[in-house]
Amino acid sequence: MNIHEYQAKETFNAYGVGIQRGIVADTPEKALEAAQKLNADTGTSWYVIKAQIHAGGRGKGGGVKLAKSLDDVKTISSQIIGMQLVTPQTGPEGKKVHQVLVAEDVYYPGESEPKEFYVSILLDRQSGRNAIIASTEGGMDIEEVAEKTPEKIITEIIDPKIGLRDFQVRKLAFALGLEGKAFKEMVSFIKNLYKAYEGIDASLVEVNPALKTSDNRIIAVDGKVNIDDNALYRQPKIEEMRDEREEDPFEVEARASHLNYVKLEGNVGCMVNGAGLAMATMDMIKLSGGDPANFLDVGGGANAKTVEAGFRLILKDPNVKAILINIFGGIVRCDRVANGVVEAYKNIGDIQVPIIVRLQGTNAEEGAKIIDESGLKVYSAISLKEAAERVKQVLA
Repeated sequence: MNIHEYQAKETFNAYGVGIQRGIVADTPEKALEAAQKLNADTGTSWYVIKAQIHAGGRGKGGGVKLAKSLDDVKTISSQIIGMQLVTPQTGPEGKKVHQVLVAEDVYYPGESEPKEFYVSILLDRQSGRNAIIASTEGGMDIEEVAEKTPEKIITEIIDPKIGLRDFQVRKLAFALGLEGKAFKEMVSFIKNLYKAYEGIDASLVEVNPALKTSDNRIIAVDGKVNIDDNALYRQPKIEEMRDEREEDPFEVEARASHLNYVKLEGNVGCMVNGAGLAMATMDMIKLSGGDPANFLDVGGGANAKTVEAGFRLILKDPNVKAILINIFGGIVRCDRVANGVVEAYKNIGDIQVPIIVRLQGTNAEEGAKIIDESGLKVYSAISLKEAAERVKQVLA
C-alpha cells in the first residue's frame, strides 16, 4: 500500500523527523486558505504547490510549481487540481490530481548554502536485512545516480539481531560530508526515520530530497512510503490513509472480495489457487499462444462465493477471450470447486467467453464429471497439457 506525500510527512513528524511544513487542499480556495495559514505560522511568503498522486517525477510533468504570491497560489492550484498528470511513473495515461500540498518555502538564504541529500530505508532482499541508502546527490533519480556515479551511493546494512547502531548513523552522516549542527541533525534525522520505518511496518521509506537548510537543519522536503500489505492488520491508522482513487479499480474490487489480483494486458483470464501455480499457469498460457489477462489467486479455500467474485472481475476486462481456471485440490476438494464454478456460471448468466477448468488433486475426476454434465459452455481438463490444448482451440 502506498500513501501520499503529505501523509508520509505527517507520519515522519510523529516520529520526530523534521519536515517541510504544508497543508493539503482539494480546491483552489482551500489552497489559498492553507497558504495564508502557513504565512501566519511560519512567515513564509513563497509557497510550493505539489500535486498529490501515487507516483514520482511529478515536477517533470508540471505537478510541482513555485508560487511567489497568494494570487499565484490560487492560480497554480486551479491549474494542477483536476489535471491529468503524466510522469515517468504513471505511464502515458497519467493520473488525475484530486488534491495539492501547499508547502512552505525552505530554500531561504542564510549562513550557508542549502544542500540536498537522498536518504531511503528498504528491505535488501539479497542480504535479507534492512538497508539504509544515502547519497549526496539529492533531488535526482537514484537509479540514474547508481548507473552513472555508483561511488556516490552509501549503504549500511542493519543486523536485525542488534538493530541500528549509533556508529552506523554517524558513518552515514560523515560520508555525506556534514559537520557541526548539520551533522548532529542528520544523525537524529536518520535515527528517527528508521524508527518510523519499523514502527509503521514499511517496506520502503524514501526522502528525496532531504534538505540541509541554510541554518543547518535537516528536513524532509519530499516523502515516499510503501507499507507491507501483510502488516496492515496491525496498522489501522495507516490503513485509514488508503486512497482508493489512486489504485486500479479492479484491484480495489478484488481486495474487497479477498482475492489476490493484478491486471495484465493479455486475452486469457486466469483463476488459480496458489501464487506458484498462478505463475506456472501464466507460463502455460504463453506457451499455448495466448497472453495472460491477469494474475488471480483465489487462495486455498476457494468456494462458490470466491469463484463467482473472480469470474465477475475477469469478465469486466473487455480484452478477455477465454478464461482458464486451474485448481489444485489439496486443501479444497475439486468437486467442491466444480460445484462452485457451475453455481457461479448460473448466477452470472450470459457468459460469452469459453471457460476451461483444469482440476487436479482430491476428487479431480468427480469434479471433471460435474463440469462435463453441467450442460454449460465449460470445458474440463485434468492435465496441464490438456488444458493448454483447450486454450489453443478456443483462441484459434
